[in-house]
Amino acid sequence: MDRKIIMEKIQDIFRDVFDDEELVVADSTSSDDIEEWDSLSHIQLVVAVEKTFGLKLTSKEILSWEDVGEMADAIYAKLA
Repeated sequence: MDRKIIMEKIQDIFRDVFDDEELVVADSTSSDDIEEWDSLSHIQLVVAVEKTFGLKLTSKEILSWEDVGEMADAIYAKLA
């Protein structure tokens, strides 16, 4: 799967989890940029990512993410 498609799907996941159709995420987007992004919504994001992409992420992978770009890179690597 192309990384651009991964980012589009991540965008949809974020819009769904945060219930905001106008939300735009970029590689550099982090929890500091989205006020509602707390520990509960982070878990919801991870579950949605795993379900959408049909993969399982380790705690180590999840904890290493500093921003959306690193999330996309991890997904891309798993799907390659």
